[in-house]
Amino acid sequence: MAANVLNSSQAVEMSVHVVRAFVRMRHLLAAHKELTGKLEDLERKVGTHDEQIQAIFEAIRQLMTPPEPKKRKIGFLVRERAARYGRA
Repeated sequence: MAANVLNSSQAVEMSVHVVRAFVRMRHLLAAHKELTGKLEDLERKVGTHDEQIQAIFEAIRQLMTPPEPKKRKIGFLVRERAARYGRA
C-alpha cells in the first residue's frame, strides 16, 4: 500500500519485504500445521499402546529381579530302597 501512495523506490522495496515476510509466515504456519498433525498421529498411536508398553516394562522388571535361592533340606538322602519285612 505504501508503494502505491508514496510512489518511491524505497516504498516499493519495503512493500516487497512485507510481502516476503507474509509469504514466509504462511510457509511457517503450513509447516507448523503439518508438524501438529504428525504429533497428533503419534499421540494416537502411543495412546493405544500404553497397556502393551506397561506389560513389557513389567516383564522386564520380573526378569531383572533375581530368583530366590533354593533352600537346601537339612539332613541326608537315602538312595536305597527300604527293606521289606515280612511276617512269618
